[in-house]
Amino acid sequence: MTSYTKLLNNLETLKLEKFRSYLPNYIEEITKNQIPFTDALLHLTEKELDFRNDRASKIQIAVSAFPFEKTLEDFDFDFQPSINKAQLLDLESLRFLENKENILFYGSSGVGKSHLAVALGIAAAKKRYITYFISCHDLIMQLNKAHAENRLEAKLKHFSKYKLLIIDEIGYLPIDKQGANLLFQLINKRYEKNSTIITTNQPFSKWGEVFSDITLANAILDRLIHHSTIIKITGPSYRLKDKMDQLESKKSSNN
Repeated sequence: MTSYTKLLNNLETLKLEKFRSYLPNYIEEITKNQIPFTDALLHLTEKELDFRNDRASKIQIAVSAFPFEKTLEDFDFDFQPSINKAQLLDLESLRFLENKENILFYGSSGVGKSHLAVALGIAAAKKRYITYFISCHDLIMQLNKAHAENRLEAKLKHFSKYKLLIIDEIGYLPIDKQGANLLFQLINKRYEKNSTIITTNQPFSKWGEVFSDITLANAILDRLIHHSTIIKITGPSYRLKDKMDQLESKKSSNN
């Protein structure tokens, strides 16, 4: 067995996949261009690190439970002029995560709140921040179930660990007092420790009705709004736009 074959075997054993795949062609380039040994190793190890980071990012996105994969590049800012594009691009830098700040998207149904929340979540997952997306209804169902099975503390700890937790659609369904209390406990545990993104179709003045208890609603809001960015979207519905586009397309084809 030649030393070259042994090297390839060693790289395979060490699971240096990209290093091994680039090596055969790179050896010729090293010889031809007289690349210094340390520069060659640096280049090959950077290829390996890029591959591993990309793989880890894809895994993190996969386990984050996003309902779809959309980025800010996919968002039609021209259709929603009420949104400050520069502000969203700044949030995409993820400084808000390091500062343990929250983001609250407020607007009527279909204006792009979930898209923007997912886009920021994907940006975080790509940087390998542990991220999780869940609807408010599903979150409270899980907390209620854990409470009934005497494992609430473990469930709260589970949801508290995420560097970024996205809670979608607060206010779309009513929440009873126990659900509100459980959600408060989670928000309180995350307060000033990790970041939370919220989407809601209800103005904050109506959260007392949403949570069936104005005191709990105010306590939740107090912790969410402190150290937060609030983005109000006042534009038209994308779903209505898509429907109108479909009807227009169908009309044109019939003509």
